[in-house]
Amino acid sequence: MYKYDFDTIYNRKGSGCFKSDALQMLFGKEDLLSLWVADMEFAVAPEIQEALTERLKHPVFGYNFRLPAYYDSIINWIDKKYHWQIDKAWIINTPGIVTALNVAVIVFTSPGDKILVQTPVYDPFFKAVLENGRKLLTSSLKLSDGRYEIDFDDFEQKLKVSKLFFLCNPHNPVGRVWTKDELLRIGNLCKKYKVIVVSDEIHADIVYSGYKHTAFASLEDFADFTVTCYAPSKSFNLAGLCTSAIVIPEEKLRLTYHKYVQTMHLFLGNTFGITAFQAAYSRGDKWLSALLTYLEDNRDFLCDYFATHLSHLHMIKPEGTYLAWIDFRSLNVTDDNLFRILVDKAGLALSMGRTYGNDGKGFIRLNFGCPRSMLEIACERLYDTFR
Repeated sequence: MYKYDFDTIYNRKGSGCFKSDALQMLFGKEDLLSLWVADMEFAVAPEIQEALTERLKHPVFGYNFRLPAYYDSIINWIDKKYHWQIDKAWIINTPGIVTALNVAVIVFTSPGDKILVQTPVYDPFFKAVLENGRKLLTSSLKLSDGRYEIDFDDFEQKLKVSKLFFLCNPHNPVGRVWTKDELLRIGNLCKKYKVIVVSDEIHADIVYSGYKHTAFASLEDFADFTVTCYAPSKSFNLAGLCTSAIVIPEEKLRLTYHKYVQTMHLFLGNTFGITAFQAAYSRGDKWLSALLTYLEDNRDFLCDYFATHLSHLHMIKPEGTYLAWIDFRSLNVTDDNLFRILVDKAGLALSMGRTYGNDGKGFIRLNFGCPRSMLEIACERLYDTFR
């Protein structure tokens, strides 16, 4: 029986860790509490560590071939967690979901085509559109009574002229877990206007009490025009192992996508990413359950702290993800000034909301996937700076 530890703080500096070792480059200072990029401060599940240790006992690391157990782990996980029965033939492997997003743009659209996103949203969505010569369309989410909602009138108008839509489900950074009714409405509109959907479901496992993740492509006939992106990198803290599974049920879409992945040799993957992926989805359920309890407690602690001590700074309570979206607009300072205050006075490395589009200006994203003691320090620094 394993004992899961989420309280130990690990010094990640010097380990080639983007979150810690890039602080000087990105924030201009080294001595910051780093709660920005979306990986967690927790050790990888012991079940996954054991699987990697066992693989290390074999001294050869040649070209990879994924065995049936790898695919079974994905099929069984998606069925158990999201109640969607998929086929092995539908799975295409890529070295990450950002790679998968770019491939979708390249193979399903042409230069000048319009691609729709809902803002504020994960910034690689923008780059996948603009850096591949496509036109970006944005539909702003509406903040109503502390919760973001879809502006379906605006969304439909933008869909009419779009070739492809990036769905973030659950949504980063605003923390929404879209309901089945919302997804049905999205899907029926996309079907009506013949828009391909790329559904980024990387946060699907990080959903809190009272909410339920629904796989978009599992609804009605939405699988006919949907590319769904999965990876254990968020839920099991495996981002550095660069392994993702892209599920495309519709044959024509799948063959088009697969051809490009094969041509660019993106399918091969790395030995330890494959091993960790399979171990996470076949042996990681108990660790994930313990993690969710810890993260939900962190979320509630953070919400209570803001409500009690920093009520003029409103935190949007996330339904999923380990990312807090915090409204600093009441301070009436520019984003540049807010950045400098957070870095120079609070000693915090956080993600600026403007990164996620114009709708994110005045907001901050804080990663609470960390030991409680780190979160307490961050709260104390925010209080001392902004009270």
